[in-house]
Amino acid sequence: MSEPTRAEVCAVAIAECFRGDGEILMSAFGTTAAVGGRLAKLTFEPDLMMTDGIATAVETVPPVSGKAGEEPVKGAWLPFRTIFDVVWAGTRHVVMMASQIDRFGNQNFACIGPHEKPKAQLLGMRGAPGNTINHKTSYFVPNHSNKVFVEKVDVVSGVGNDRAAALGERSSRFHDLRRVVSNLGVFDFETSDHSMRLVSVHPGVSVDEVVEQTGFELTIPNHVPETRLPTDEELHLIRDVLDPEGWINNEVVA
Repeated sequence: MSEPTRAEVCAVAIAECFRGDGEILMSAFGTTAAVGGRLAKLTFEPDLMMTDGIATAVETVPPVSGKAGEEPVKGAWLPFRTIFDVVWAGTRHVVMMASQIDRFGNQNFACIGPHEKPKAQLLGMRGAPGNTINHKTSYFVPNHSNKVFVEKVDVVSGVGNDRAAALGERSSRFHDLRRVVSNLGVFDFETSDHSMRLVSVHPGVSVDEVVEQTGFELTIPNHVPETRLPTDEELHLIRDVLDPEGWINNEVVA
C-alpha cells in the first residue's frame, strides 16, 4: 500500500479526537473530519452514534464519496428538535472548522473584519456558541496559516477557554475544548493557563514551520513527536470504504 497522504494523516488524527468517547453523538463538519469521525466508529469507538443528517441515528457507516452502498441500518428516530436535548446534555462531540482561532481556542467562522461592517461574510455564528459551552468540541483547519491562527479573532463564534472561565463555573462546567487538527500538526490546551500547545507535527513538517505559520505564541514541549501514521487497516478503510474517490486529498493543503 502506498504511503499515506497528508489528508489521510489528518483523518487519523481527527479519529483520535474521539478515542475514549464511548456512546455519544459524533458530529463532524468538512470531508476530512467526517472521514475521521467515521473511521473512529469503524475501529476503536464502535459505540459512537451518528446521524444520517436528516432525522435518524444510523448504525452503519456510509462513505463520503463513491457509491452509497446498502440502505443504512437505522438505530433511532432523531429529528432536529431532539438534537438540542443531546447538545444540552453534553452527550455530543463535534469537530467544527475555523476561519480564525486564537491561543485560547476562541473560534470564528462568522465574518472577517468588524462584525458591524465585515470585509467578508462567512457562515455566521451557527451552533458554535451552544456547542462549545455544552459539550466536547474539537477543530479542523485544512490550511494552517497565521491568518487562521491569530492573536485575536475578529468575532467569537466558538467560546474559548479564557472566555469560558470568565463566565463562571455554572456556565462553563461542560465547556471542553479537546484538540485542534490542522494540515501541519495536532494541538491541545493541556497547559497551566489552558492555552494552545503543540502535540505533534505531521510527517514532513517541522516545528519551526508550525511556529512560523502561527500568529501567536504556542507552548512547545521539549520533545514534539510525529503524528502517528495510519495503520494498514485504517488506510484500507479510508481508501476503499469511506472515501474511494479521495475527496479528502482535495480539501487538505499538503
